[in-house]
Amino acid sequence: MQLADILQQSAVKVLGGCTSKKRLFHDLGALAEQSYRMTSADVIEALVEREGLGPTGVGHGIALPHARLADADQVRGIFLRLEKPLNFDSVDRQPVDLVFALIAPEEAGVEHLRALALVSRTMRNPDICAKLRANSDPATLYTILTETEATQAA
Repeated sequence: MQLADILQQSAVKVLGGCTSKKRLFHDLGALAEQSYRMTSADVIEALVEREGLGPTGVGHGIALPHARLADADQVRGIFLRLEKPLNFDSVDRQPVDLVFALIAPEEAGVEHLRALALVSRTMRNPDICAKLRANSDPATLYTILTETEATQAA
């Protein structure tokens, strides 16, 4: 599995005015609907429900919200770079500016975990995060995410 398998370029965005986790989940839901034809309200509800189990802010300014959804046809990714970091109740109490959300089918056990591990490995790379933070063009962000992986595999 590669990031290009789960992330479409249309699901990468830079947000300027996100002021709360709730607003962020609404933006993620809207992008999931636009890019993957998922129902926005269902995505929001699933993300909020999962976040209720424990925050998905993993530290170093990164959040990996994820949820399972009945109408998901496969594991799908959404990447947001926030221009203004947002309080996300992260483990290190630092605000978040890089968000990589995953939405998986309800029955996608191993596939969901593999995707989460892939995203986690990618987002733990400080060089990739520095490049993501230094760019504001969604197409460039998509390229950074998907080409870095291809280069590492070669």
